[in-house]
This record gives sequence, structure tokens and C-alpha cells, in this order.
Amino acid sequence: MSNDDLLAGTIVTLAPGVRRLIAPNAGMMTGPGTNTYLVGEKEIAVIDPGPAIDTHIHHISDVSAAAIRWILVTHTHPDHSPAAMALANATGAQLLGIPAPQGRHQDQTFIPDRVLADGDVLSTDEFELEVVHTPGHASNHLCYLHRQCHWLFTGDHIINGSTVVIDPPDGSMSDYIQSLQKLKTKRIDALVPGHGAVLENVQAALDWIISHRLEREARVLRELQTHPACSLAELVVHVYDDVNASLHALAERSLLAHLLKLELEGRATHNVNRWHPNQ
Repeated sequence: MSNDDLLAGTIVTLAPGVRRLIAPNAGMMTGPGTNTYLVGEKEIAVIDPGPAIDTHIHHISDVSAAAIRWILVTHTHPDHSPAAMALANATGAQLLGIPAPQGRHQDQTFIPDRVLADGDVLSTDEFELEVVHTPGHASNHLCYLHRQCHWLFTGDHIINGSTVVIDPPDGSMSDYIQSLQKLKTKRIDALVPGHGAVLENVQAALDWIISHRLEREARVLRELQTHPACSLAELVVHVYDDVNASLHALAERSLLAHLLKLELEGRATHNVNRWHPNQ
């Protein structure tokens, strides 16, 4: 699919029994908007109903063309799950996912009827969706593997067009990289992201993301060795000099995630908000 297809409010058939509807919430963090997926033809599973925008919620029902039986969310950030409760109330569908953790930017209104765990399967007469727990971007992040077509609905674990923010304390760079490596062990023919177009070169995409994160981690360690006893605000200028300064406050969150991973591995420490290399 090209970017020309990424239009809010347009229902697009990606494969037999898989359609995409983009929410009208385009922005710096959401790209063209949140991708809502409708899986099935006789009975519908909605994946990531998106933000609580009434027109989008009504549009999901209008284009479903069959009864919506299940609503699955990948995680409880405000651009992915807040529409779930209203859609469930309107359709009687079952809510599936993991409740929101504590902390900012979490949708506490999402209360699943069925709490999912890694390896669980939603089995219907038309398709099966296997649950893959992928913490990192969020501790409760789930991907859904369509067992018939081997497509993975990735939410914000992998998006098309940019890398995702890892924002501690709920976000974890260590967990994120482990979750990416976990996906490399599965048969996946396409990555179907929460933002942007379908990615078909799966292994190359996974390898690039892992390599990019580890390259950035190596730079964090080099700059920490060159500039020891730095605060986050001081260190981000060196580590992210390839990023516009207006985005450095956001980059600090991913920088902190890298530093916490290094600390977990015994390669860095911090004291009174200043970071030091251990080697």
C-alpha cells in the first residue's frame, strides 16, 4: 500500500477479510492517524478502535458490514484504546487486551472482559488471532498474529515511517529489543502497523530496527564516556545531534530508556540525576 492510501475515513481492503480504517487524528506522533483494523467477513474483530472520536466510532460500525463480536487493543495509549468502551457499548462486543498500567498517557477506561496473555488465541470460524506479548513501547503491549495469512498486527511495537518512543518508566528499551528479537523466531509474512502502511520485508524491517537501536545505544555509551557526569538535558545534545533541537525533550525519554538499559546491564550508573559510565 502506498501513502496515497493512508487517508482518514477511507476503508481499504488489505487482504481477504482484513480491512483498514484510519482515525482522523493525524499528527507528529500519529502520522496519518491511528490504523483501526476490521478482521473477518461474517463476524468482525476490531483491532485498535483508536481515540474516542465519535465520528470514527460511528464509522467503524457503519463500514463493518457484519456484527462486531470482538474488540482487541494492542495497548492503552490514548490514540489506540479509548474508543473501545463506547464501541463495545454500541455493539455488545467483547473487549480483549490487558488493563492499563498506572502512569501518564494511559487509558484507564479500558477494562477488558478477557485479559489476554502471550500465546492465547482468539479462535473463530473464519480466522485465528494469536496473542504475542511485546512489552517495550508499553508494558501491556500486545501484537496479534493472524494465523491464516501470517500477518502481524503490530500496534506501536513497529510503525511505518519512524521509530517509536520508549518512555520510561512504563516503556523499557531492554524489553523492547527482546520483543523485537522474539518476533524474528516466528513466521510473519507482513507487519501491519498501528500507524502507516503495511511492511512486507519483515526480517529486514526487524533487523533495521534492532540495529538502529543498538547503534544509538553504542553512541550513548561513547558520549557518556566522553562527557561523564552529564544530566539528561546535557547528554541529549551530544547523542541526538542529528535530531532537531525542538525534539530534544522528546528524545530525552528514549535517551533515558537507553541509559536504564545500560544500568540494568551494569554498564552505566546514575547519581543525583547525573549519569556515569562503568567502563
